[in-house]
Amino acid sequence: MSKHRRAGSGSGPASSPRAARTPERGGRRAARRRSASAGRPSRALVLVATAGLLLFGAGWVHALYEQPGAPVPPARSDSRPKAHAGSPEHAARGGRRPDALQGLPAAALSEATRARIPAEARQLVLVTGKAKDSSESTAALYTRPAPGADWVRAAQWPARNGAKGWSTEREYGDLTSPQGVFSLSDAGGLLSAPPGTKLPYDRDSAFVATGRGVNGESLEGSFDYVVAIDYNRRQGVSPLDPVMPDGERRGGNIWLHVDHDGPSQGCVGLPKAAMRQLLQTLDPAAHPVIAMGPAGF
Repeated sequence: MSKHRRAGSGSGPASSPRAARTPERGGRRAARRRSASAGRPSRALVLVATAGLLLFGAGWVHALYEQPGAPVPPARSDSRPKAHAGSPEHAARGGRRPDALQGLPAAALSEATRARIPAEARQLVLVTGKAKDSSESTAALYTRPAPGADWVRAAQWPARNGAKGWSTEREYGDLTSPQGVFSLSDAGGLLSAPPGTKLPYDRDSAFVATGRGVNGESLEGSFDYVVAIDYNRRQGVSPLDPVMPDGERRGGNIWLHVDHDGPSQGCVGLPKAAMRQLLQTLDPAAHPVIAMGPAGF
């Protein structure tokens, strides 16, 4: 059936009340609907107005907290667990101790010097000079459980070095100690090796210092215990070995030995108890080395 009204037999009024619609009445209703629709805001307009109010409110709050003497906004809590420095979590998040180089103090040596320490070394004697031209220094023993692990300080002692400080181009008789990283492979002394000594140890009556120190002090007992520093020497022989592979001009026989209460001609002097502790600790299997020089070298 067609949606249009079926035509009747005549032109008189329709028999149904709903059929009595004229163009005028329909036009008036359509106009009223348009007027009502025009009076209501569109959905898009409502959304724009709401967003504007939110932005205005946020700006007002920001301005409030920016005023002098304004209340401090509440801090947001972070429920993530905090990783302490040195923990695996701290390292995983990129954290690094700003004052340490793999456990070693940054004030004592540089990253470049730390990189020269052999990867397989697990024992380190770190000698830090007070200044480049000073004979006063500090010695510390560091160990680590495995190559690549962080170093842990095991002991520390006062120390003395060459009377004129440190040099990277040392020459015989210049009264400086050689600066750098060297292995520690042989030991000896006038006295018997302390119990537990693992380094090859040469007990010999020739370990007797003659004459006087730089400041005129007695050298008696200085060589009771000695650990040879592998500077311009052959490894695997007594510290008394006179051979200097790089030539006599650079000097040799640079040792860790007992302090004689004065600066040295190039060696590093430690308290006698410290020398005993070193001899009882240093182990060839741990590839011990010494890093020595002025602070920050």
